[in-house]
Amino acid sequence: MKIRGILCVAVVLATLMSAKAQTGVASGTQFGIGQDSIDCVTNYSLYTTDLKVGNNKDAYPRWKAVYENCPAAMRDVYMHGVTLLKWQLSEEQNPAQQESIINELMALYDKRVVYFGNDPRYAKDWIVAQKATDYINLKGDNLDPLVLYDWLNEVTEEFQDKVDPRILSYLMFASYKLIGVDIDKYREQYINDFLRCSALLDAQLENARAANDETVMNNATAFKSQIEESFTTSGVADCETMENVYASKIEANKTDLEFLKQTLTLFRRVGCVENEAYFLAGGYAHQMDPSAESAAVLGSQSYRRNDYATAEKYFTDAISLTTDDELKGSMNYLIASMAFSQRNYQKTRQFSLRSLEATPNNGRAYLLIANAYAATAASVFPDDPVLRKCVYFLVVDKLERARQVDPSVASDANAAISTYRSYFPTTEEVFMHPDIEVGASFLIPGWIQERTTVRNR
Repeated sequence: MKIRGILCVAVVLATLMSAKAQTGVASGTQFGIGQDSIDCVTNYSLYTTDLKVGNNKDAYPRWKAVYENCPAAMRDVYMHGVTLLKWQLSEEQNPAQQESIINELMALYDKRVVYFGNDPRYAKDWIVAQKATDYINLKGDNLDPLVLYDWLNEVTEEFQDKVDPRILSYLMFASYKLIGVDIDKYREQYINDFLRCSALLDAQLENARAANDETVMNNATAFKSQIEESFTTSGVADCETMENVYASKIEANKTDLEFLKQTLTLFRRVGCVENEAYFLAGGYAHQMDPSAESAAVLGSQSYRRNDYATAEKYFTDAISLTTDDELKGSMNYLIASMAFSQRNYQKTRQFSLRSLEATPNNGRAYLLIANAYAATAASVFPDDPVLRKCVYFLVVDKLERARQVDPSVASDANAAISTYRSYFPTTEEVFMHPDIEVGASFLIPGWIQERTTVRNR
């Protein structure tokens, strides 16, 4: 058996040696034909051995021979090529040569697409994602965003919701970089790219849920959060542009509940909550599926139009439909604001306190209560001008609480404190009044029914 096996190998080698040599490129075969096939296999064996011992200098020319003459040999040839070209780049000091090596690395990825782009695990989109990663890292501020965009856009169009999510992330990066080239030319494209990438990631999430694929779900969720964060903080999507881009899209998708919900979230995140397009999307969404979000939108629309009765109805609906404390706090605060505008001060306090139950750090709710107390000082003590001034002790208490819990209102609170302290009774007025004493507790009567501490100017 051993003699027969040796004879078989000898026959094969003799056949290869006797055949007319042809490289893999010329013959369209994996290793080539004849002597070229033997050279390919030999060089592959030698350079992989060199790589294992860190002998990159000798490995490179042998790898290069395999890469150029038998590019369909093995997928590993391209992985090893990335390693060797990056090694070359680290050794090179000449900028022109460095640029040449980077171009060679990009061409390597392109060739891998040609020969191994249909790999079931590492397909074309995965390869282009690797290419984009290296291009971005190696070129830095000198990258060409249009070149990068074209690579990524082509793969996105080809793979759609099956595309590697890194491609979508990089596409948004390239699209944003184009803004720096010409904001007027690329602004709308950037928004449309966001819509497209977001929709594709949503589709990936839906497919992953159906397949119970937690890994894909986590990846898609992470990349979606990433592009949303980048988009909403970019400053590119101003409210006028959002209005222009979305108005027609909302009409075209007015029965697509998922689209409408995403649109509402997006408008809210970029701070465009007074746009007609935002209200339009909220109205259509509410017709199909009344939710806290859509009710809040319609309430905001009515509030903007000073239709307080309708606004309060929608805000109340939103409160009842949500478990989100932030939304509850916001809706109750808006109801309190409307009550203050209508001089209903007891209701102002009632809903301000409800807002604080949900969002204890809402300093503006304390400001509203303070202003409600200040507005009714005269009615609490109509016949005693000195005691009337004592109401402002409590006003200042609320203002101090506002700035304590919410630094964002500190400036407004400080200005109001300065004003209202000037309304405190004088030392002489306190001394001469039998019902008050500096440092003593004092009950503000009437509708307020709250204690404060006596002070003077």
